[in-house]
Amino acid sequence: MYHRHPTAIGRRPTAVHDMPRLTLPALDPADVPERRGSLYPEPFRSRMGDRVKRRLGDACGLTRFGVNLVTLDPGGQSALRHWHTLEDEFVYVLEGEVVLVSEAGEQTLSAGMCAGYPAGKRDAHHFLNRSAAPARYLEIGNRIDGDNAFYPDDDLMWCNDGNGEYGAHKDGRRYPK
Repeated sequence: MYHRHPTAIGRRPTAVHDMPRLTLPALDPADVPERRGSLYPEPFRSRMGDRVKRRLGDACGLTRFGVNLVTLDPGGQSALRHWHTLEDEFVYVLEGEVVLVSEAGEQTLSAGMCAGYPAGKRDAHHFLNRSAAPARYLEIGNRIDGDNAFYPDDDLMWCNDGNGEYGAHKDGRRYPK
């Protein structure tokens, strides 16, 4: 018998009886390694604050779309405000509260709320955690070679030329890795 708070995603349940470890296709998110930080080049990387991702889709062997369990600590942000040319994105808030910043302004999302961004729609967006507690959400997006992301507030574009991804200035010059 397990005792688990319904929103305790990624935390181990308290076991009354030892249960066997899950095997794929099932997994416990707590067994997926944490990835901290960002792939952004500086000076953008340090602006992210404390953001932790567990790449659940990768851990399950998914190749056509990604699923990340993200924990955003107070003061953190999901990404720089951006939009994608080919990637659909969907976010579902599990715990806490985040502020969605988009072209329309700001909206506060709490547990049970979601947001979706169709590919090619130039509605740059990101999440900020302005609360005093961590927020946790699932982010889901398709994986398409050739997808590019544009950042209207910063001298950055994220390019995918089919041979890899890289950050570049808006004039096309690559940022150093």
